[in-house]
Amino acid sequence: MLKPEVRAAADRLNAVLAGVDDDTARAASGLPGWSRGHVMAHLANFSDAMTRQVEEALAGRLVEMYDGGRPARDAAIEADSGKSAQELKDHVAVATGNLIAAWEKVDDWTRPVTYRDSDLTATAYCGWRELEIHTIDLALEPTSDDWSEEFCLHLLDFLRPRTPEGIKLVLDAGDAKWENGDGPTQVVEGKLTDLTAWLAGREPRQALVGDLPELQPWP
Repeated sequence: MLKPEVRAAADRLNAVLAGVDDDTARAASGLPGWSRGHVMAHLANFSDAMTRQVEEALAGRLVEMYDGGRPARDAAIEADSGKSAQELKDHVAVATGNLIAAWEKVDDWTRPVTYRDSDLTATAYCGWRELEIHTIDLALEPTSDDWSEEFCLHLLDFLRPRTPEGIKLVLDAGDAKWENGDGPTQVVEGKLTDLTAWLAGREPRQALVGDLPELQPWP
């Protein structure tokens, strides 16, 4: 069954985009080098691509996430980013709606997909991450402060490979503690949402306490 949180994330994204006009779409996002239009284009194109993953898996077929791979993905984002705010909003709304509808037709979440050579369960978790993270990348509202504890713990677990080699990284949120790696212990303290944002390569809303190590690439 599709987690209700995934549907809620899609609804939240589209609610945020409702007030975006052309000037807002052209303005900088929270991602270096990307306007909000780039983020919107990525979310729309990602949702289209993931919908195809799901629908083809339901038909017993495997297809690549993006025809033409990463270069084609990046070129499409760049080309679509300059569209009007209304075109982008409409594309995101239709694409995310189609993706949710595709997931709701899943009868067996263990069906294989080419995405990370995984299964349909992994596509739903990927969608949850993309929707939640890129909604805050719009640099509007909500922010990472609004991430749920469940989402933070899921994202931290997914991002374990970002732990630098040769240390034991401890993220201490007071009532929640996360650790990974082997070696000398390096502790970073802060709110759970801020610690999660930092591990995800985003700017924490409040300063963290401790020496911040250089993280490994996104897994």
